Amino acid sequence: MVAPRVLLVGLITGLTVTKPAAAERGTLDVRASDPCAAIANQTWAAPADVRACFSSFPVNGTIKENYAYRVFVHLQIIEVVNKTLAFHTSVSYEKRAPEPFTADVHEDVLADLARIRGQTYANEFDLHVDLSRTLKRLNDGHCVYINQCFDSLFLTFLPTPLVLLTDATGKQSVHIAPAAFTVATAEFKDEVSFWQNALPGALKGQLASLAGARVLAINGQDPFVAVNANAQVAGSFQGLGTRQNGFFSSYNTGATGWTYIMGNFAQQSLPLVDSVTLTIQRVNSSTTDTITLPYRSRIASTAIPWTDAQSFHENNCVAIPGTNGEDLYAAPERRRGLPTNPANKFRQAPVPEVTSASKREPLDVMLDTAPLQDVVLPPGLTPQNPLVGSTGVAQFFMLKDKKTGVLALGSFSAGSLDTLNTALLTGLQNLKKQGATKLIVDVSNNGGGFICTAHWLHRIIAGPKATTEPNAGLDTEARAGPLAQLIVKQIIAGADPDVLLLYNPLNFWRFANNTPFPADFNWLDPPVSVVVNGIHDAFSQRLGDECEPYSTNPPPEALFDTKKVAIVTMAKEEGAKTVVYGGKSDVQQQYCGTVGGQSTDFSEIDTEVKTTHLKNNTLAPPDFLTNSVQGITWRLGFGIQDPSQPEEWQNHPADVNLPLTASTYATDIFFHTCPLT
Repeated sequence: MVAPRVLLVGLITGLTVTKPAAAERGTLDVRASDPCAAIANQTWAAPADVRACFSSFPVNGTIKENYAYRVFVHLQIIEVVNKTLAFHTSVSYEKRAPEPFTADVHEDVLADLARIRGQTYANEFDLHVDLSRTLKRLNDGHCVYINQCFDSLFLTFLPTPLVLLTDATGKQSVHIAPAAFTVATAEFKDEVSFWQNALPGALKGQLASLAGARVLAINGQDPFVAVNANAQVAGSFQGLGTRQNGFFSSYNTGATGWTYIMGNFAQQSLPLVDSVTLTIQRVNSSTTDTITLPYRSRIASTAIPWTDAQSFHENNCVAIPGTNGEDLYAAPERRRGLPTNPANKFRQAPVPEVTSASKREPLDVMLDTAPLQDVVLPPGLTPQNPLVGSTGVAQFFMLKDKKTGVLALGSFSAGSLDTLNTALLTGLQNLKKQGATKLIVDVSNNGGGFICTAHWLHRIIAGPKATTEPNAGLDTEARAGPLAQLIVKQIIAGADPDVLLLYNPLNFWRFANNTPFPADFNWLDPPVSVVVNGIHDAFSQRLGDECEPYSTNPPPEALFDTKKVAIVTMAKEEGAKTVVYGGKSDVQQQYCGTVGGQSTDFSEIDTEVKTTHLKNNTLAPPDFLTNSVQGITWRLGFGIQDPSQPEEWQNHPADVNLPLTASTYATDIFFHTCPLT
């Protein structure tokens, strides 16, 4: 069997790394007696040196106590992940998804966890890579496994992010982004000279000349060999087109302004690849060049400094406050607040910290092993002149036709639900006052956030009607496993008098007719039995709306004609257009990724278990000993066109795949979207 790390390195983007000799794998790096000391206090390092540190914690029998501890940690991680998956809604569906996702989602995660449990690994890093990739094969950006000892402790970069451009004849080809050198010199000031000097011959020091170059081959193969290899391990989305698009650079509007997304080719969360060889044709050149560019790994600002392997492991690899859950009634200090949730670092939308005393808002947020980066979008690509009312993730613009308004919505999250909802209403009303009759809602790289903000946006745009009142979202269901049922029973028996827990029937939950649950209602009894892919499973009854009434009164009429709106969330119910930009022309583009219904993570589930005094139950997952995060989909949304099945697994074909050209790339990106009619 090929060692997991070597196998997966080859998959990540079709790139290569030199495989160490067998003798070398069993010893520390020959360049230093302690490979973690060799990269201590360094901002930048070679990926091979970071890998050497990560791989220097072997599982072997040299020291009996060390062997027993490592094996225990190995099994303990698998047990936590396995038992937490009992709360994940989609395990049975993801074994073999319905069309059109059958070819893309077919992971028997429980069988793979059993394989991992019985497999021998040379070190903790190899184990982590195998486990992380296994969860990513679910292609569900809510259900991931992250270990902060490895994932994004160093981020590994190239100065040449890629884009897929379409020429005047309609032919698509991969290019180094025209803005690549601008981005690199702004973001990597202290490392650009390294890449300049790595260029061969006459190109040495000419990194700027690579910007815009057509990429003819990546490691001697057609570029889409690498694109598709990356799509197999990227996770996050069911649709192939969406995962392909993640290979390329893009943009997002965040809480602090416009940011540049490097893409999976130029930014990686693990130091698995040392270099890449590109065959390129530079702009205004008739000849080709072949260059080999080294990847470089930059330490994250959240890494805790170390001096040697022992302090590296102690400071960055073991559980921290917030990794595991808390009994919310165990001591008075628990009532004042909870530790920071480590999952927040990897959430693809900013969410406020939840304390034991604060109002819990339902969230649906993507998780990724690579946290969002604050890479500034180059000025030439930044939309200008936002309208009054623009704030944080919500930016408003008017196009030159003075009829089409734009809402750039980077996430459905902000400091508070009410703040964001008010900003959306004020900004859209302002667009309408200025004459906008058409609306583009740009949700590029939107990682989710408050579920009720998505409901609110649908309601204020479309107005009061059967599709928005009393429920502008989706009916949902939660998984009703044995431990979840016990949690609800304990709550009804009095375990949560202050209504702090997710499973408390008073914490949002309503019947399908949108009437609230009584305080003593066991909403998981009886469970609804279903058979998915031949597997007997159990879910809750159908859950209705938990967002209305809103804290702010919505307008009594629609703000826009929904037939003249381009937006994701209203496509099926209101006939809004859906647009994807820059996707491969011969691949069906999906206008949304993981639908979900509500997401959460292990620490929150563990809090439910501990607060209801079920931690000693054999069904309960143990605490993580490692610095780990596990996300899950906690509620699944029912479909719109087929309400008997989850919307997650129904088709979402985009109306338009808008080509990204050299000219549209060089100016405000979304201002060149298709006209609405």
